Amino acid sequence: MRKISDKAKVLYLGVLILFLAAVGMFWLDYIGLVDMEKIISRVYRQEAPLVLTAGDDEPSLVAKEEFEKEKDKLRERVEDLDKREALIAENEKKLEKEREKIDDMRKGLELEKKRLDDEKKKYSGYQRNVKDLAQKLSNIRPEDAVEIMVKWEEPLIVDVLRQIDADAQEAGKVSISSYLISLMPKDKAGRILYIMTQL
Repeated sequence: MRKISDKAKVLYLGVLILFLAAVGMFWLDYIGLVDMEKIISRVYRQEAPLVLTAGDDEPSLVAKEEFEKEKDKLRERVEDLDKREALIAENEKKLEKEREKIDDMRKGLELEKKRLDDEKKKYSGYQRNVKDLAQKLSNIRPEDAVEIMVKWEEPLIVDVLRQIDADAQEAGKVSISSYLISLMPKDKAGRILYIMTQL
């Protein structure tokens, strides 16, 4: 039978020592002198950070989810701001159109006022002319007055005759307008009387 070498003896002896140590530790744990679970968990907790530090260069799944949530919130805010900006731009366009309408209306009113002022001035001048003509015709012979009046337009004749009536009433005199009409040609006198009764 071959003899066992010294190296093999040492190896067998080391294995035996480890086995006996393990059996001893379990025996001590069994009788309550040593808490093997606590020792083992402490060893694993010390090793755990080594595993975690390996991934420190990359963000964790939770961090990625938080980042995605923040990115979504930011995107929603940007979209909301874009919508508000578009709404403001649309409202500004509407206000600009309303301002243009108001400006057009203001210009139209200014033109209408100018037209009315011009007409008022013309009417004022016309009224002065009517008064002057009525006064002059009242101071000349009725026959001469009729000869002048028949050459006028009929509305002017009516206005002058009415002014003659007004002046006579104001002065407390009898108006000569009826006498002047009687001196006119019948067709002319008929139209004048018709206009005076209608207006």
